[in-house]
Amino acid sequence: MAKDLQGAAETGPPDPRLTSQGAISDQQLREAEKFVEAEEGAANRLIGIAGIAVTGIAIAMTLFHLYASIAGAWPFSDFPIVATQPLRYTHVAFVMALAFLLFPLAKRFRNRIMWFDVVAAAVSVGVLGYALWGGEDFTDRATLPDRLDIILGVLFIVLLLEATRRTTGWIMPVVAVLFILYAMFGPNLPPPWTHRGYDFSRLVGHLFITLEGIFGVAVDVSSSLIILFTIYGAFLQHSGAGKFFIDFSMALLGGKPNSAGRTVVLSSFLLGGPSGSGVATTVTIGAVAYPMMARSGFEKNAAGGLLAAGGLGAILSPPVLGAAAFLIAEFLKISYLDVIWMATIPTLLYYASLLFMVDLDARRFGAQRVPYVQEQTLWQLTSRYGFHFISLIAVVAFMLVGYSPMLAVFWSTMLTLAMSFLRPETALKGQKFVRALADGSIGVLSAATTCASAGIIVGVVTLTGLGLKFSSIVIAYAGGSLLLTALYTALIVWVIGLAVPVTASYIICAVIAAPALTKLGVPDFAAHMFIFYYAVLSEVSPPTALSPFAAAAITGGDPYKTTLQAWKYTMPAFLVPFVFVIDPQGIGLLMKIPKDGSVFDIVIITAKTGIGLAALAAAAQNWAIRRNTRLERIALALAGLLLVFPSVLEPVTELILRLDIPYPAPFGLAIAVAILVKQYLTPDLPVQATKDP
Repeated sequence: MAKDLQGAAETGPPDPRLTSQGAISDQQLREAEKFVEAEEGAANRLIGIAGIAVTGIAIAMTLFHLYASIAGAWPFSDFPIVATQPLRYTHVAFVMALAFLLFPLAKRFRNRIMWFDVVAAAVSVGVLGYALWGGEDFTDRATLPDRLDIILGVLFIVLLLEATRRTTGWIMPVVAVLFILYAMFGPNLPPPWTHRGYDFSRLVGHLFITLEGIFGVAVDVSSSLIILFTIYGAFLQHSGAGKFFIDFSMALLGGKPNSAGRTVVLSSFLLGGPSGSGVATTVTIGAVAYPMMARSGFEKNAAGGLLAAGGLGAILSPPVLGAAAFLIAEFLKISYLDVIWMATIPTLLYYASLLFMVDLDARRFGAQRVPYVQEQTLWQLTSRYGFHFISLIAVVAFMLVGYSPMLAVFWSTMLTLAMSFLRPETALKGQKFVRALADGSIGVLSAATTCASAGIIVGVVTLTGLGLKFSSIVIAYAGGSLLLTALYTALIVWVIGLAVPVTASYIICAVIAAPALTKLGVPDFAAHMFIFYYAVLSEVSPPTALSPFAAAAITGGDPYKTTLQAWKYTMPAFLVPFVFVIDPQGIGLLMKIPKDGSVFDIVIITAKTGIGLAALAAAAQNWAIRRNTRLERIALALAGLLLVFPSVLEPVTELILRLDIPYPAPFGLAIAVAILVKQYLTPDLPVQATKDP
């Protein structure tokens, strides 16, 4: 979510006139904003000279990164090229300076800059200036750093962990410290965790000086891609794209019993680009859509669960996925466009399942048509502000014609800026332009400090060989079973995701858990996408389920019941990753042709999985054509599992059901069709026959 030019979290509550049901109260919005702050940090609101100074630093950071993205490219081929290592140092220097100035040491120091904040910011910049000034002589001392290198390295690591604590909380710095202790005390640990251990100077040199520690892959991606996409998102947001996407969704889908739920689904997909945050998307959409959902008949917890699921989808949806998606491209050494393609079918399945559940909810709750009032018709909205869609398409279009991801997002940002002048109320000029420039850099601070601290973890893993040790341990516990290894990996990612942000969760598990899957024959791209999806699921997983808790603050529902509802809606995100890991044909869902297969296999696996998810959704909602009986619900669940996981359930059906089913998927389809026919022929089932969970 974009922040204003002083760094305060901004949810952008919409105009209450957008709906005829009234607006969410200020108290509800304030409660929801607390969860946005929990994800993005509680920033200072600065005014006067302090506000101007910090805004100036943020604008300078944005302009520097925009320049760095095009340096060396036409028509700037004669300009100096910003080398990779100096770019990383400069990026982190900007990030740490802003982090110390915008995020207070403690709540009692909020909304003002203290002298120790200025000192910490200056020392951080000074240390990185020392690294830049040292050049190759500095990097050559990585294995044998001198005393000054060690002192400054220790000081920088401490400052980095403090900046991370301010922006993301205590957990990430604590995890990083634990990894440092693991590297130092390896000989004292029991097998199989033991290793030879590293002295302090060697460890500091590896983490601070080399490009395998703090300034490794994660910071490289943060300095080259994540920052550019946050700038792009800020330009979209301040040009009014976010408000237009919500208005467009409501105008397109309003006036029907299921329109409130469908509006949440469509607007969450469209808003994911400019917001870049699951929690922020949940709050922004909930502020507009929930009054209409309540009037149409949605139960509070179910409405909150759908809002949270929509927010989660914002992180999963191309063309702008979560920050971890950029890291996938870098870890696998593939184009970001390839990551977009791999995410396309899972995203379509996710939103198709959400839409299906929304329609079932409309039947289940007896949703009513809600009169909808909007100042502009769909045609008027589209003709006046439809140019906002062009910028979303442009990101992919530029990459398709051969531009690098950096250049693609740069020119998409420039296109957004130019098109904003098509309407006087959307034009990025004056104060609005200043805010867009500042917010572009302020919005990256949490992700950037997370990436830098995660570099400590990655550095320790590469130095000690922990990744290979951990994968061997997981496989041993799983007895060599791919299914159990995938289950253990999912559990590990989920547990880590409860403690640290999505980006950090992916980085940690990519280096310690992905090798376990690839050792058992899972393609590396499938293993990393599996970990990415389960890292994202931390958004809806207690006890740190920020999106459902924020949704509950808006709806007035119970946070934990709302989380359970969110789990139900996000079922595809939990199940689909297992398909492309444990099913030999499952990589078709990632737009990859299976071995000895064809494009037709991609169509088959997609259709089979989609139908299976629909059957599982009907079982989860306890409703298909009408309310299910208990037996029908069990049958639909079995049908869905047979369609989604045929290769896994084939031995299960033979062992437990004593059924020799050579083709589990068609058998599952037959069960689902039989249930639907039965319900169609017997539509008047008494309500008391079964109850919802």
